[in-house]
Amino acid sequence: MSATGAASSLQRSPGFAVAARLGHAVNGLLHLLIGVVAFRLATGGGGEGQADQSGALGSIAGSPGGRVLLWIVVVGLLGLGLWQLVETVLARGEDAKRTWAARAKELGKAIAYLAIAATALRFATGGSSDSSEQTQSLSARLLEAPGGVALLVILGLAVVAVGVYFGFKGATKRFREDLAVPSGSLGRGITALGVAGYVAKGVALVAVGVLFVIGAVTADPSRATGLDGALQSLAGLPAGVAVLAITGLGLIAYGLYCGARARYAKL
Repeated sequence: MSATGAASSLQRSPGFAVAARLGHAVNGLLHLLIGVVAFRLATGGGGEGQADQSGALGSIAGSPGGRVLLWIVVVGLLGLGLWQLVETVLARGEDAKRTWAARAKELGKAIAYLAIAATALRFATGGSSDSSEQTQSLSARLLEAPGGVALLVILGLAVVAVGVYFGFKGATKRFREDLAVPSGSLGRGITALGVAGYVAKGVALVAVGVLFVIGAVTADPSRATGLDGALQSLAGLPAGVAVLAITGLGLIAYGLYCGARARYAKL
């Protein structure tokens, strides 16, 4: 059996689809927790932890039954990451160039989900992780490498591009193509959550990418602080507290949208 045939057969497995839907649900939970921390930071509510995946996972670990929930997060994100790997194999475009572009997009999603699953696994097994420190460490290693400044700039611009794509997808409602959107008020509500969520995540990712670029041009890896630092940096902008609060609410909306996607995603 060819790789495409094997991937197609695996994708038709009901259990595999259930795992992918679980992945969307737990991804939504993480974004909801990140959004809550960001909103509390903006409103002076004393948000605890980091406004990123590590902070969200740490919050889960410290809650009653957190260890069990963390294992559910691991299984869900692993399932969703593997689903995206299968999508990488099956992706097709109108020509060879677009096929490879589609595959690169699906592979990027797979890597992101599997990386978060690995972080969740560390928490589930009693360990911990600091996304900001890891991001700064990666930036420092890149800056020390030959051509590292250019590499870090390229990485930052790539993250900015992903952020712009998220914002565009939200503003144009293209995310609806991923769903079997129900009719009526429920469908309109899911669409509203998707618009707010995708735009907010786009803003957050653009901020992350900009900090990578700043870290590169200033040769200061401590400036590349990942999502938590990017969200906190928004507060330093004109009307930044309001921007951070709105972004936090948007990330909460994205989390709720992901919960709806777990039910209505086209798989």
